Amino acid sequence: MNIVLLSGGSGKRLWPLSNDSRSKQFIKIFKTEDGSYESMVQRVYRQIRAVDDGTEVTIATSKSQVSAIHNQLGEDVGISVEPCRRDTFPAIALAAAYLHDVRRVSDEEAIVVCPVDPYVEEDYFEALRRLGERAGISEANLVLMGIEPTYPSAKYGYIIPENKEGVSRVSVFKEKPTEDKAREYIEKGALWNGGVFAFRLGYVLQRAHELIDFTGYQDLFDKYESLTKISFDYAVVEHEEHIEVMRFGGVWKDMGTWNTLTEAMESDSIGKAILNERCENVHVVNELNVPVLCMGLKDMVVSASPEGILVSDKKQSSYIKPYVDEIDQQIMFAEKSWGNFRVIDIEEGSMTIKVTLNPGHRMNYHSHEHRDEVWTVVDGNGKTIVDGVERQVTAGDVIQMPAGVAHTIFADTKLQVIEVQIGTDISVHDKKKLKL
Repeated sequence: MNIVLLSGGSGKRLWPLSNDSRSKQFIKIFKTEDGSYESMVQRVYRQIRAVDDGTEVTIATSKSQVSAIHNQLGEDVGISVEPCRRDTFPAIALAAAYLHDVRRVSDEEAIVVCPVDPYVEEDYFEALRRLGERAGISEANLVLMGIEPTYPSAKYGYIIPENKEGVSRVSVFKEKPTEDKAREYIEKGALWNGGVFAFRLGYVLQRAHELIDFTGYQDLFDKYESLTKISFDYAVVEHEEHIEVMRFGGVWKDMGTWNTLTEAMESDSIGKAILNERCENVHVVNELNVPVLCMGLKDMVVSASPEGILVSDKKQSSYIKPYVDEIDQQIMFAEKSWGNFRVIDIEEGSMTIKVTLNPGHRMNYHSHEHRDEVWTVVDGNGKTIVDGVERQVTAGDVIQMPAGVAHTIFADTKLQVIEVQIGTDISVHDKKKLKL
């Protein structure tokens, strides 16, 4: 089976844990059997492998998320990189061209496309397998998964099937309705449209060529920025006459807001948090190394990270996005393919960062034009290369890199470094990658 996981968006509704480089699917909030925490993308990837370890997984994502994916899933996962965000139809068209031209997948192969961030159990992935099998034998060009509604939601579009059988022809699609309209749709057997569908690869490639002028994967990649932003539903699904829907009645939750995310948390807090006995339905997620104390709160979410602090009524937390859009600041935490960094302090003319490199990883060999850097190793062992000179380093060592000097650092063990940047024009764009 081939699965394409759509991993897009910045997840601003989960601020301050999410930002432009760290989307909601990378937040480690779900407890595992060994007591550690995993993210949505790690959970979904693990569940896919548990159901069918031979499944070919491709993640369609923007280039800003590639480092986080490699950090959390390793270097071997297939990735279709979007040069910029252009909504789901261009993303799926590019992923289809990638599968056909790069991965050499047959036109007749069934492809299942689904979001990377729902909260589901393993029966969902069994259903995806059946969805792919159906797409491989059905006369329909598209087979959608319809989620059996648990309440009349105004957040989702609806699929109204011709009957209530397990697989049915689609009668009509309905846009996001009012709650009253949603009740009417559900009485008619309507299903939530969760953005999950399957098709034979050749079908979507044909539709892509009909709607976009391109010759192949590389050509589509090169002109991606010029493509019209449009969803797969608007571009393809709503114009397709030969379409079926398969019912799914298992656990399915959209983790798009703090309200829904806290419903999936197994405990009332992650990180250092104290809730007194008068707190009711309160959840805390604290990424800071200081305690959060909550007293007498009810129906609240509290989240603290290097990006900021949120204290909100759970229902009101759904309306966070316009306020977050007004916040303009330096990204304070990001995951990279080699590890992560966390900004500790920003002053006029300097910035201090804690850098953590995973064992066996290294930064790119690079230089900066407008700033000096000083590294102080605080834990672990590795080596640096500064202006071509190699040096073994361990806790307590200090390395200086004046502006213009090429440098990198390798981690033999987990390596933690305090990096101080000094200059009058400190910018993430001031970086020149070099060959080592």
